[in-house]
Amino acid sequence: MATPLDDKTRAIVTACVPALEAHGLAITTEMYKRLLADPAISALFNSAHQKNGTQPTALALAVLAYARNIDNLGALGGMVERIAEKHVGLNIRPEHYPYVGRALLGAIAHVLGDAATPDIMDAWAKAYGFLADVLISRESQIYKAHADAPGGWEGWRPFTIRSRTQEGACVTSYDLVPTDGKPVMAHKPGQYLSFSVTVPGHGNQRRNYSISSAPNDQSYRISVRKADNGLVSGWLHDSAQAGTDLQVSAPAGSFTLPGRPAAPVVLLSAGVGLTPFIAMLETRAAAAAAASLGCPAGMGAPLQYIHGTHNPQTEAFGPLVRDLSARGVVRADIFYTHGSAEEAASLSTTGTTAHTGRITPEWVRANTPADALYYICGPESFMQDMISGLSAAGVPADRLRHEVFGSATTLEDALHAA
Repeated sequence: MATPLDDKTRAIVTACVPALEAHGLAITTEMYKRLLADPAISALFNSAHQKNGTQPTALALAVLAYARNIDNLGALGGMVERIAEKHVGLNIRPEHYPYVGRALLGAIAHVLGDAATPDIMDAWAKAYGFLADVLISRESQIYKAHADAPGGWEGWRPFTIRSRTQEGACVTSYDLVPTDGKPVMAHKPGQYLSFSVTVPGHGNQRRNYSISSAPNDQSYRISVRKADNGLVSGWLHDSAQAGTDLQVSAPAGSFTLPGRPAAPVVLLSAGVGLTPFIAMLETRAAAAAAASLGCPAGMGAPLQYIHGTHNPQTEAFGPLVRDLSARGVVRADIFYTHGSAEEAASLSTTGTTAHTGRITPEWVRANTPADALYYICGPESFMQDMISGLSAAGVPADRLRHEVFGSATTLEDALHAA
């Protein structure tokens, strides 16, 4: 267990909040510059998040949140859990933490200059050590749970692509089976897999992709959009075929539904943000089938799926959603940002209503149950619009849950990311 911070340390860290507000991004940018100079450490980070600045921004906001809440660390439970889950997926180990600590402290001293007094440096060394101990302890628990689970494993495990399926104009699904032919750990719908991929000419890369299939003990499915200039997604689309082997870590993430939610659930997505929700929908379909056979598990609370996409050609899993809505498993609303009202009307089917235009928080609030639990996933701008709009409409923060594919880049993400 981590040794609690003393009063002097907490007071100094709190006093640093204005400096972090002014210089936090400069500190974390310098920190990553130092970390990425070591090839053994740079491989642990997503290079795309360094180029677009989201990784340093996310860390700057997380450090600021830590400093602001140093007297109430319970408020950071969601952030700590998300970081721990991500670290486990990427196989971050205790021996990596000293590298980060040295880089962070060196960056603080570099950016703050003479203002980085010995007392300040000592306080931040203790604060970092405390947080590292908390994360290492939680990660150890997750690693053990993965290793002990039926079909589970720790570290990287070889998987083979059994097949690939085009789900829409930009999304391809990959059906993955363990190369050793043994069972796999049953994931929780909404979790993701992490991959260690060697891209020719670019070395080792690590990425996370949501699992888009219902839990079973034989395989996983991921569904990947070919991102503009996406290094790994481009390699998957262009080069990964049936028979290609991939290194995969066990399912991770806390963006999951309760087993039997008591309140109505709204799944709110745009673009490839639908992938964790497809796993949830398939799981609900299995529960519906069990209920029809008299299984006491039943289906739970009502489920509504609201999704935005450009047009019918870019809509992934459209046939599946319409089949499930026609069977009463889910109520679906699909928004097409391009196209005519006449075309949308022709795409409405039993249980699925097609709309034109963008999803707005006002529409969502007016057309979903008052006590709904919202799960939100998609591009960052979409999630921010939905969260801020629904919050302004009076939806409590504990009923707004969202997934972050890459790096959290707002303070709200740092504090409340699932």
